[in-house]
Amino acid sequence: MTPGDQHPVIDYLTTLPVGIALDYVSVFVFALTGALVASRQQLDLVGFIFIAALTAVGGGTLRDLLIGRIPVFWVGKPEYMVLIAGAAVLVFFTAHLLESRYRALLWLDACALAVAVPAGVAVTMSRGHGPVTVLIMGVVTGSFGGLMRDVVCNEVPLTLKQGELYLSCAFAGAGAALLLTAAGAPGLPAAIGCGLVTFALRAGSLRWGWKLPVYKPRPPRPHS
Repeated sequence: MTPGDQHPVIDYLTTLPVGIALDYVSVFVFALTGALVASRQQLDLVGFIFIAALTAVGGGTLRDLLIGRIPVFWVGKPEYMVLIAGAAVLVFFTAHLLESRYRALLWLDACALAVAVPAGVAVTMSRGHGPVTVLIMGVVTGSFGGLMRDVVCNEVPLTLKQGELYLSCAFAGAGAALLLTAAGAPGLPAAIGCGLVTFALRAGSLRWGWKLPVYKPRPPRPHS
């Protein structure tokens, strides 16, 4: 099967109402996280909307460009930008009510990751790409918007925070979708399984401190 051929897995983003809803939820929640970071940087309302939009559509845009899905998912659909602007305005006027904006950011980001990864997997599968590309695009969709957000706002990227599970959560979720698909699961159950695995690992990292081993430099051995 070549890229662009129809994949037997249901493309739940375009054929099922719940999938379309999840796509909008992913954009909205990622926009909230972008606006929360903008509040930490004390930006104006235009800055809130810009960072929210960068976060919400950054990963999906890069995915669509890489797999040749033209136009990208939000082009020609102004409702996405209306939703993003609404999220930015909401946070602009309510962020001060949160006890810990950073804690809210972490959990909102975890929820958005758990929706965006299966979205990326489903879109890539529907284009007929193989397992390696599906894995990579699942990670790209879930993580690159947040990475752009943090880099532009001069924050330590959540995706690369020392030892924390983040990219590995996206990778594991995409892998779970591939395994479920290989076992004969329809598209929607595979997407749900992907999201559950992604969120469970990320939540475990936030709640119980699950981490991966990190590199620790050692002094060079003395020459004899």
